[in-house]
Amino acid sequence: MRSVVWSLMTVAAVALAGCSNSSSPSSSAPASDGSTAAAPAGPATSVSGTVTLRGDIKPSPQDSLEIKLVDATAQGSAPLATKTISPATTFPQSFELNFNAADVAANDMYVVQATLTDGDRHYTMPLQAPVLTQGHATANIAIELAPEQTPGEKLLVQFQAVQKQIGGMKRSSGTQLEKDASRAWQVFRDGGQVKFIRELVDYGDKGFTSTDYAYKDGKPWVVQQQKKASQSASATSTDTAGWGDDGSLVLKTHQAGGNTQPLSDDDANNLQQQANTILKLATGGKGK
Repeated sequence: MRSVVWSLMTVAAVALAGCSNSSSPSSSAPASDGSTAAAPAGPATSVSGTVTLRGDIKPSPQDSLEIKLVDATAQGSAPLATKTISPATTFPQSFELNFNAADVAANDMYVVQATLTDGDRHYTMPLQAPVLTQGHATANIAIELAPEQTPGEKLLVQFQAVQKQIGGMKRSSGTQLEKDASRAWQVFRDGGQVKFIRELVDYGDKGFTSTDYAYKDGKPWVVQQQKKASQSASATSTDTAGWGDDGSLVLKTHQAGGNTQPLSDDDANNLQQQANTILKLATGGKGK
């Protein structure tokens, strides 16, 4: 009789234990192949990747890299995240942008925008970098930045285009003998306005200069001056200065010995004064 009672109690305990185990929550469920399936991931709270520069470029220690996560659908809205790295002298440059997942609209398109500023030089993205929604990645985002022309470089290209066009312009010429120099020039007009003057000045044993002056609206626009030992010699230096529509100096370079350096403001002002002087001389004071 005693053995029967113990058996019934044992059975009851086992049954209770089984019920307890079957009702307890489980963090994972067995998959069909017997493995354990991972719990679904939560919404993304960051995007990350690297920024590289196109070409063999070495930014200066004064550069600044700005990276933003923006909603391209809601244009004009504030970025979800922004990061500034200054200086950013090592590339590829890694980044991570953290944001509040609640701020993400599932149907909007999000992109990473990156710009590098290094003095007058700006580097921008030729291609967009969509992320986060619509099946786009949130990690290992590869961004490439390409250099844009500086305002000075754009001005130089425009000046060189005018240089190539002077053959089709109306031409006049003149000369002047001075105490220490022999001066000659050609004036090129288009539509009754002086567009270009080419001046040659022989200073004897002190050297020779060949200068191209371009004008816009009767004012010096770009001046490029070569200095030589003699007229037939190669240039020892080339100074170039150019001014924007507002009169600001945007192009200033000094080339000598295969190196290019910024032209000083004083030297640029001197070229501008020379441009005004030759314009008056070559036009009899009319300026056109």
